[in-house]
Amino acid sequence: MNRYILFLCFSCAILFTVSCSNHDKYTINGHISNAEGQYVYFDKLNVSSVEKIDSIKLKKKGNFEFKGNVGYPTFFMLKIGDKNFITLLVDSSEHVEIYGDAVNFSQNYRLKGSNGSSLVQQLNVHLSKTKHMLDSLQSLNISFINDVDYENKKKKWKDEYQKVKQSQIDYSSDFVKEHAFSMANVLALYQKFNDNTYVIQDLNSLKIAASALNSVYPKSEHVKALYANTVKLMEDQRRKKLQKFIDENAQNSPEIVLPDTEGEEIALSSLRGKYVLVQFWAGADNDSRIMNPVLTEIYKKYHSRGFEIYQVSADTNRYDWVDAIDKDHLSWINVGDMKGSRSALLLYNVQELPSNYILDKEGNILGKNLKGQAITKILENELSKRKLK
Repeated sequence: MNRYILFLCFSCAILFTVSCSNHDKYTINGHISNAEGQYVYFDKLNVSSVEKIDSIKLKKKGNFEFKGNVGYPTFFMLKIGDKNFITLLVDSSEHVEIYGDAVNFSQNYRLKGSNGSSLVQQLNVHLSKTKHMLDSLQSLNISFINDVDYENKKKKWKDEYQKVKQSQIDYSSDFVKEHAFSMANVLALYQKFNDNTYVIQDLNSLKIAASALNSVYPKSEHVKALYANTVKLMEDQRRKKLQKFIDENAQNSPEIVLPDTEGEEIALSSLRGKYVLVQFWAGADNDSRIMNPVLTEIYKKYHSRGFEIYQVSADTNRYDWVDAIDKDHLSWINVGDMKGSRSALLLYNVQELPSNYILDKEGNILGKNLKGQAITKILENELSKRKLK
């Protein structure tokens, strides 16, 4: 009796293992007509490369089958030629069926069993139709260039061209919103028109998709790349706005409030009434350290005449920061949050270390990223103006 029970338990365990294994596997099968003797290739689409997975030589019936395992929706390419392929988005345990003809496989194929792949097909078909309409309108411009009414027709076609493009942009943007948690959005966000411009250039759409997908598929390399790209674009946009403000206004420097080595918070605005060099540096950065002796000489010469240095540390290690201050004998104001002072660096569009801005007594920006003699020249000019007054 005990042996019988043990046998049943063992049998159930085997069945359970096989069942789980089959459940985790995807299957892709179907047939491609008029392709006898040709190879059908099954490749995985990585972020910046194509990984060969499998291939099969088609017989007369054109049947094929591929199997594998994925942990989340993954992009694949099924192709019978460099320009004759389709893109799939396959999830674990999906059983995908694909039917087509070798002559126009990339343009006309039937698919079932994969929601992600169906969405990818919709995106590609819609963009393909849009590109065809745009190409047709451009051809009209060339064909009728000698027509007596060309200018009027040209304007009409140009308006129509913009309408077709905008229709595609609206479609793709709506797609992203409606399918926020689908990996198909990765494709939607990176589709391009024939002029190599992205269909979707709206940062908000990128933010919606990146945030949603990162919450569901954080391990996907495509999602990681999309999220990182979105963060970079957001930072770039912020920098451009700040740079435009600085270039156009050159005044009212953004506020910084950070703690010094004793933990006392010091605001940049508290130095109004003095000429201030806002210096971004790091104790762990050799280039920053090389600049310190030059600043020391400038500080000795002009400090008594109303000059101050407000040095912002980008360090994340307190020892590096404090040790550099001590060894370089820095006697001016030094602040930092030991988290890279990221907010301050973003506010001032700091791209590299060391970087600086020099401010007048009202906090207006007089110059940026200046070296020793250039700093001295500005201070001499400003102090001379004050004497004349």
